Amino acid sequence: MKKHAPSAAAPQRRPSRTPLHFACLLAIGGAAAPALAEEPAIPTVLVTGTPDTGKLRDDTATGSNLGLSRLETPASVDVITRRQLEERGDVNLVEAIARAPGISAMPHPGNGGSSLAARGFTDTVSVMRLYDGMRQYGGAGITFPFSTWAVERIEVLRGPAAVIYGEGAIGGVVNVIPKQPTRGAVQNEVQAALGSEGTRRLAVGSGGALDERWSYRFDASGERSDGWVDMGDTSSRSVSGALRFDVTPELDLRLSAAQGRQKPMRYFGTPLVEGRQLEALRRKNYNVADSTIAYKDTWLDVLANWRPNERTTVRSRLYHIDSNRHWRNAEAYVYNPASRLIDRSDNTEILHDQKQTGNTTTATTRGSLFGLDNQVSGGFDVNRASFTHTNNTYVGSSGSVDPYDPIPGLFTSPAPTIPRYRTEAKQYSLFFEDRLALTAQWSVLGGLRYDHADLERRNLVAGSLAFDKTFADVGWRLGSVYALAPDFTVYGQVAKAADPVSSLLFLSPANSRFDNATGRQLEVGLKRAFWNRQGEWTLAVYDIRKDNLLTRDPANPAQSIQVGERSSRGVEGTLSMSVARDWTLDANASILRARFDDFVELVGGLPVSRAGNRPPDVPKHTANLWLRWDFEPGWSAGAGLRHVGARFADNANTLRMPSYTTVDASLRWKASPRTSLTLRGFNVFDKRYFATAYYTPTQWLAGPDRRVELVLDHRF
Repeated sequence: MKKHAPSAAAPQRRPSRTPLHFACLLAIGGAAAPALAEEPAIPTVLVTGTPDTGKLRDDTATGSNLGLSRLETPASVDVITRRQLEERGDVNLVEAIARAPGISAMPHPGNGGSSLAARGFTDTVSVMRLYDGMRQYGGAGITFPFSTWAVERIEVLRGPAAVIYGEGAIGGVVNVIPKQPTRGAVQNEVQAALGSEGTRRLAVGSGGALDERWSYRFDASGERSDGWVDMGDTSSRSVSGALRFDVTPELDLRLSAAQGRQKPMRYFGTPLVEGRQLEALRRKNYNVADSTIAYKDTWLDVLANWRPNERTTVRSRLYHIDSNRHWRNAEAYVYNPASRLIDRSDNTEILHDQKQTGNTTTATTRGSLFGLDNQVSGGFDVNRASFTHTNNTYVGSSGSVDPYDPIPGLFTSPAPTIPRYRTEAKQYSLFFEDRLALTAQWSVLGGLRYDHADLERRNLVAGSLAFDKTFADVGWRLGSVYALAPDFTVYGQVAKAADPVSSLLFLSPANSRFDNATGRQLEVGLKRAFWNRQGEWTLAVYDIRKDNLLTRDPANPAQSIQVGERSSRGVEGTLSMSVARDWTLDANASILRARFDDFVELVGGLPVSRAGNRPPDVPKHTANLWLRWDFEPGWSAGAGLRHVGARFADNANTLRMPSYTTVDASLRWKASPRTSLTLRGFNVFDKRYFATAYYTPTQWLAGPDRRVELVLDHRF
């Protein structure tokens, strides 16, 4: 797993002209035309069910601190609801997130199986993950949550989000929101599943009001599977709970706790053989027999909500996050044409001890400014994090193996596994947002955030200070929304954000000399609900440029300089509607052009420009579709499609991972109002594909093959 840190993204050549401006004019012109003309008659449609996609008029917690709806937010915000998670059968969180528009998954053991790509930017330094709005700074991926059982919804904000969440979100933010205590009667649920590849899963949940002031939520789940490669066994279990106390009608307190343990697949990919992947090696695993991957995460928080009057809300959260991770594996595999064996190297043992304690407080109020309706929000975030990295310097080999009949052997390394360095981070931020309604149809929104981080890294072997560095960044957003009709808006925004050149807690002494990278985005879009809000569609067009990336100095290839640049531009669209009686459709698609504008890397000791190339793991196209049919009382069927375009595994764009399209299907029988039985098929046509490449571009990770599950759900 090498350093188990996301690699820094690279840059791109700036074009002289961009088609974004023409696309914006076309989008706005096309939107304005129907608004100026008389509204056409809405066809009569008999609807028995409505698509549950997070309605445009529903408030979201992720797009703004002002409590705005998706329709009022000048940004692309999508919601994956609990109902959608259950219909699609997405148990793995990353697979569920990757159904959002413009999002693709790139999980491997080095990033905790959690990394994503969005709008041409990749990994945890550019696509942020939150848990109930809480952010874990700086590590190698986010290893909790990993299951969707305790998840109420997933909100996805695409594009720079530094004005709300700070540096590290130029591609977007994914906020995983867990189930919460409710004031209704106590409701319980249980789920049991059996499937192919030895899959078995059991989950329970309960929540409701204990009396007029106390309410709770509790969830627990566990799963085991044999996986789709040799030695691919996995196990996981998680438990979470929340207790809410309504002190007064104006004040409530909530205590939440969650813990997850994982032992994911000990699989680091399949090497290329003479430049190609062989089908005969698809299920082979070249790791050692005593390999280990284990994660343990604990999240604790106390949240206070105070509403001193009907216009004002104050939220303050004290939280603590504790993550422990352990890897011990043979990680690098290269085919040797002379011996016709797989040479193994990089016998790596790493332990992470990562802790973070902090407080986030915000105050939001509604009032007037110059006689106009105005909403304003301000707050601060302060936290302290520590990270101890224990490793064996990634050396050792367990010998070469036969590609077709590998004998795993045992882990060996000449270097001891000892604590090597510790990083301490003290961070604080101040943020502010304001929304002014100029008219009943037109509003402007602006936001500003200041982030400050003091980083200190100590070399534990030498007992010396490696570096002491301070980072300070300002992010901002200015946007506007205009209502062309009651359920039809056009918006535009420009935003500025910052990304670290590497994960902050992994920052090397050499990279600590550089500032954070910066970026800006221009975006325009349309959002509309139609057919009496039984359907909705959105369209977004954007242009992002990221500057100050690390690139090799052509005059001195041994050194890096901070002049690199990369850019992306694209179009994203979503559609959700009831297409006919008992039929509902959810669909989205994205078209992206991402490139390095200015990037030089070292090849054979010589600097080579990659300007004009597409960054690794970035697909040009993505698309998702889910169709549901309630064909008989108590019976429903569903089918889904997931498409990810071709990606490159290297900066040179010589190693191309093919595009893939998988199909999922389900058949559900509601035996009683409280009990259902569902047969699910995943990748039903058994598409053979590769999900991503490991840190070594010639080592690709095979995606899951065809799987079948039978799931029993019961509520009482």
